[in-house]
Amino acid sequence: MIDVKQVLGEAEERMEMAAMYLEEQLARVRAGRANVAILDGVRVNSYGSMVPLNQVATVSVPDARTITIRPWDKKAIREIEKGIMDSDVGITPENNGEIIRLNLPQPTGERRQELVKQCNKIGEKTKIEVRNARGDVKDKLKKAIKDGLSEDLEKDAEADLQKIHDKYIKKIDALLEEKQKEIMTV
Repeated sequence: MIDVKQVLGEAEERMEMAAMYLEEQLARVRAGRANVAILDGVRVNSYGSMVPLNQVATVSVPDARTITIRPWDKKAIREIEKGIMDSDVGITPENNGEIIRLNLPQPTGERRQELVKQCNKIGEKTKIEVRNARGDVKDKLKKAIKDGLSEDLEKDAEADLQKIHDKYIKKIDALLEEKQKEIMTV
């Protein structure tokens, strides 16, 4: 017989992972404000191996429109620039021989709408994952009735599962709303 609490715990863990994934993805969306998270996906060739940018340079945000990258090894500037150009960041780096600067342009109204749509797509994928977690657990509970789980316990577990599901859908909506406000703020 299945342990209902364990199954519900696993479902909640899956839903939490989906919410964490959404937070990570939303942090990478460029909303017009400088944020070092947009460089998380950048890989740089350092001594023959591809490493994350933050392992070869100090990345900082001196003001709302600029990201500065100070390489630990001055010879790595070319590789860092190449890594940024090859990534999906979409900003052309400028360097003065010591520091690489990324100037973020002010997004247009049209671009802001595109970013909101992009965020909503990511949010919808996350909601689907939460719903899939709920569906998988419901299936397990239905099978457990055949294995001797009482219908009352199954109904209670389903109600608890729905509460967990609703909590994470609300959390996802709140994250999306917060990001949309950030994007639409001029």
